[in-house]
Amino acid sequence: MATMVTKDTGADRTFSVVNYVVLFLFLMAVAYPLIYVVSASISSPSAVTSGQVWLWPVDVTLDGYRAVFEYDRIWVGFRNSIFYAVAGTFVNVVMTILVAYPLSRKDFAGRNVIMFFFVFTLLFGGGLIPTYLVVKQTGLLNTPWAMIIPGALSVYNMIITRTFFQQTIPDELLEAAQIDGVSDFRFVWDVVLPLSGPIIAVNALFYAVAHWNAFFSALIYLTNPDLFPLQLVLREILVQDNVDPASMQNVDEALARQELARVLKYALIVAATIPVLAIYPFVQKHFVRGVLIGSLKG
Repeated sequence: MATMVTKDTGADRTFSVVNYVVLFLFLMAVAYPLIYVVSASISSPSAVTSGQVWLWPVDVTLDGYRAVFEYDRIWVGFRNSIFYAVAGTFVNVVMTILVAYPLSRKDFAGRNVIMFFFVFTLLFGGGLIPTYLVVKQTGLLNTPWAMIIPGALSVYNMIITRTFFQQTIPDELLEAAQIDGVSDFRFVWDVVLPLSGPIIAVNALFYAVAHWNAFFSALIYLTNPDLFPLQLVLREILVQDNVDPASMQNVDEALARQELARVLKYALIVAATIPVLAIYPFVQKHFVRGVLIGSLKG
């Protein structure tokens, strides 16, 4: 049987060329800042300060990363960010499942009314000042829980998770479990959770990245430097050039100069990005499936 070959017209070739050019420009717009930050982080402070670094490293050195490990406040920020990310993600995922699953059940009375109130919060909010007053009146101000409790549930993630349950958990499984006398909590633990690996991975990734990158909540709720997450420490270095040489240990005088702050900025950006990049490969196989199923209309 003969195979028909379709030849591209001039307009098709032009369209393809334009597409490749536009996509290449987008790639450069995204890739160049990343390459520059990595290159600057391993270049000498004098080369960065004088503007010699524009793409590739100049006078390669690891002084910036050595300073990161010697800067005490960065370690405090790392410790706090890890705690906020781990504890916050655990609370977020548990709350999301506890809310999403009942709202996915067709036999749950009043679920549409409750869902309306959740969606309402996506459209209207009290604003920054009322939220701050609530956090203050509940005693969460300047405590680690101020970074976790106010954002314990994302309505958007809950809706995706609810849709995933509606699409993935058959009603027949629930009916069979009820006939066997299985309680709702036992059904969730033994049936729902084992079948929900993709959406749990998606939620964990979304929440963990949000907690790791969160700085505005810390900026308005925290005043104790010992509670600052890594992003606030990074903000001080990037915005205020606030590097305290006294907090560095065993770093010679040349590295303690203000010139080092420029390289320290880039090294800290790379160091702060690595944990998120390290998490993604473990959830990547579930990510696409969880988002696609969870985004389908139930």
